[in-house]
Amino acid sequence: MTDARHGLTITEVRLTAVLVADPPLLNTQGVHQPYTPRLIVEVTTEGGVTGLGETYGDTGYLALAQQLAGALIGRSVTDLNGLPELAAEVCGDPRGATGAGAVDAGGLRGVRTAGKLRLSVLSGFEVACLDAWGRATGLPVHALLGGKVRDRVEFSAYLFYRWAGHPGGRGEPDDWGAALDPAGIVAQARRFAGTYGFTSFKLKGGVFPPDEEIAAVRALAAAFPGRPLRLDPNGAWSVPTSCRVADELADVLEYLEDPTSGTAGMAEVAAALRGARPGGSGRAGALGRAALPLATNMCVTTFDEIAGAFARDAVQIVLADHHYWGGLRNTRELAAVCRTFGVGLSMHSNTHLGISLAAMTQVAATVPHLGHACDSHYPWQTEDVLTERIGFHDGRVDVGDAPGLGITLDRDRLAVLHRRWLADDGGLRDRDDAAAMRHADPGWITPATPRW
Repeated sequence: MTDARHGLTITEVRLTAVLVADPPLLNTQGVHQPYTPRLIVEVTTEGGVTGLGETYGDTGYLALAQQLAGALIGRSVTDLNGLPELAAEVCGDPRGATGAGAVDAGGLRGVRTAGKLRLSVLSGFEVACLDAWGRATGLPVHALLGGKVRDRVEFSAYLFYRWAGHPGGRGEPDDWGAALDPAGIVAQARRFAGTYGFTSFKLKGGVFPPDEEIAAVRALAAAFPGRPLRLDPNGAWSVPTSCRVADELADVLEYLEDPTSGTAGMAEVAAALRGARPGGSGRAGALGRAALPLATNMCVTTFDEIAGAFARDAVQIVLADHHYWGGLRNTRELAAVCRTFGVGLSMHSNTHLGISLAAMTQVAATVPHLGHACDSHYPWQTEDVLTERIGFHDGRVDVGDAPGLGITLDRDRLAVLHRRWLADDGGLRDRDDAAAMRHADPGWITPATPRW
């Protein structure tokens, strides 16, 4: 379908792979690499407007994006319903796809089915099309999604155990210092609160034995009494360990995220938590929500995974990620499904730039029951491709009414980050936290799960 009358027909698609500085943030698989790959998508219409999108830049995603880019020429930026079919047609079964039971080892992104890989790629194109459409019509993206229901979107401080610097002086230096114990985590949280105004805090766990991470959460609770706290070990714990930690921290956690791997394990933990409530029933409301809610961005990352997880009450909060789910409109569909089944909603974040944060903010502004502050790595990122960084005020991002995403691309900065990608020998073009850890510990292998 074309839309030449309104100048919305796509005449050019530009893809720019970049490597962006990333701090030495630790997780259960290892440590972030000094630079992480992202892909910037630009869609230009015959009316002369250009829309921006962003997604993963690993080589597998880039190969799919190159196939899809050429197929978009001559189509309208309004033809969004046709994107999934087009991607399936031109991309086929992506290299590196796995079965539905496998979990991606590169960045803890959940399954790597062919359909999900395509959705992760076309999400960047969908956002770019919405941005171009909004710029052409003078409307913000949130208006194209039905209109905003809030003027500000709340985000949570994303706390990490981390080293002071990457091994061997690799990467870009920063002034955060190391955070390897409860005192370091509390100091990090205080800086986030003071600089950005965050009032809720999420700790990336699965790095140290559970008792050490319990101590860190307890220290946060003492330093920030009454503030929402979350803990995410990325599936590193067994079911018994998950239950023990949940029991010990139930009085201070807002939710526990992916304590164990897979829907079956999460369902066991949730059932145990329901049974642990006073009186033994553990049922709260018609669907019997668990005493301490369990959240996920690992076992429910595709529409195919929803039915099994919701039927077993394995998760009580889904952390949406518009990259996984295929864009902003699919994120709204996910939100509607969650609302129907009484499941809470927030937003997941992987390392990203300002284009993705702008897209997250636009769709979050339109979701009525977004009941928890969203995650964002953005404060950790010292580099961007925008002329002006997106700001957090009182832990929130204002939802603007400028056309499209309301952002401007800095082409000089984009060129710098692309030259870094061109200069790389390929070692950083795919995220691999275990490989990054081997620069400090040559014998390191990705730990088996459960780790504890």
